[in-house]
Amino acid sequence: MAKKKKRVLVAMSGGIDSSVSAIKLHEAGYEVIGITMKTWNYQSGCSTKKQIGCCNLDTINDAREVAARIGFPYMVLDIRKTFGEHVVNHFVSEYVAGRTPNPCVLCNTHIKWDALRERADELGCDYLATGHYAQVKEEKGRYVLYRSNDASKDQTYALWGLSQANLKRTLFPLGHLKKSEVRAFAAEKGFSNLVSKSESYEICFIPDNDYRGFLKRRVAGLEEKVKGGDFVLSDGTVVGKHEGYPFYTVGQRKGLKIALGYAVYVTAIDPKTNRITVGKFDELARDGMYVHQLNMVKYKQIPNYTEAMIKIRYNGPSYRGIVLNEGERLKVFFGEGVHAIAPGQAAVLYTASGEVMAGGWIASSFRQQRIFKSKAV
Repeated sequence: MAKKKKRVLVAMSGGIDSSVSAIKLHEAGYEVIGITMKTWNYQSGCSTKKQIGCCNLDTINDAREVAARIGFPYMVLDIRKTFGEHVVNHFVSEYVAGRTPNPCVLCNTHIKWDALRERADELGCDYLATGHYAQVKEEKGRYVLYRSNDASKDQTYALWGLSQANLKRTLFPLGHLKKSEVRAFAAEKGFSNLVSKSESYEICFIPDNDYRGFLKRRVAGLEEKVKGGDFVLSDGTVVGKHEGYPFYTVGQRKGLKIALGYAVYVTAIDPKTNRITVGKFDELARDGMYVHQLNMVKYKQIPNYTEAMIKIRYNGPSYRGIVLNEGERLKVFFGEGVHAIAPGQAAVLYTASGEVMAGGWIASSFRQQRIFKSKAV
């Protein structure tokens, strides 16, 4: 009796990465079903003829064309309601709370993978797959997320929240490849349109990248409520007026419109008083942070005083840190020199070899508890 093909549901955005993933799995003998998750209303906010971003009509048609040419079924899954309730509303509420959210991490963790797995179960799929640059390996009964072989494209920072159940079912066909190899493969297969297609890096529901305008449209009267608060120095000296605390982030330098004779940065945001503290670059330095709402990946619990490499922003460097357990949160010591730790952003902890130990959301940061010096790598 012939061995039954493994069936895999492939999330397709219409771009080169997810398209190549689907093609490679098809060539490897999997029974592929392509799916695009429509997360946002593509008619709104699009001012160009060729729409940019995911889940719009152009990208849906691009994904459907790949499926038709290769010869596997394709469908569209509408998750706009769930996405709006959980991701968009959270995005707005975090800024209103004076924090800096990361909607892509939240979407991957709580929306996309759960929606994919539910549909995969309905369709009798053994696996689900995406075009992310990451790897999954089984170790001692746990499914561990690893950095991609292409360090410049690694996307594990956005995937730390995936549960063990979801990691067990997930395939990342591009995890061992370089982006150049993916482009070469698409060209070889005759998909020159994918090779030349621009990649989207903006937040999918903010195609113009103007999150301030989005907040103003989303929250009635927000600008009038928060405009005119004080910019202050660390000693409380008022040095100017700002446009409203939700429109700034920790570490921001541009657009402050403050003339003090030296460069100043946002060092703290207080939504209760509508005050924004600014200071010199050195005043952004923090010795550590607290991370909560954790997802453990490599370990069920990280041993105390474990050394980790830690990322606090998607495109930022990694920093060496020491980790302590404090109940349902982690206390991370960096030493001196780690700047612009923004509450609300994700923190991802790695081993030296690139395994994801755990991830969580930055709750707060602290100073003057140094136990060693930390260097970015």
